[in-house]
Amino acid sequence: MAELKVIDLEQKALALLQADAEKIYKLIDVQMENLTMPQCPLYEEVLDTQMFGLSREVEYAVRLGLIEEEVGREIIGSLERKLAVLHEMYNNK
Repeated sequence: MAELKVIDLEQKALALLQADAEKIYKLIDVQMENLTMPQCPLYEEVLDTQMFGLSREVEYAVRLGLIEEEVGREIIGSLERKLAVLHEMYNNK
């Protein structure tokens, strides 16, 4: 029974981290579409702040043993790749 709860916590932690990464992507997408250009200091500040926050969440989940370090790196790396594509798309408009 205790092992089932640990697995549930691990799955919940992973789902929450992935949801937070998706929220960051959507936030940056909306910001780029409606508010500012990628060269704007506000854009960079929001992106840096959000990515730092996500990296701290991932680090905390790793330290708790809820996710593997490699999984955490993949969440952040995946988001960075998606944001790079988004950035490129808006720069080519």
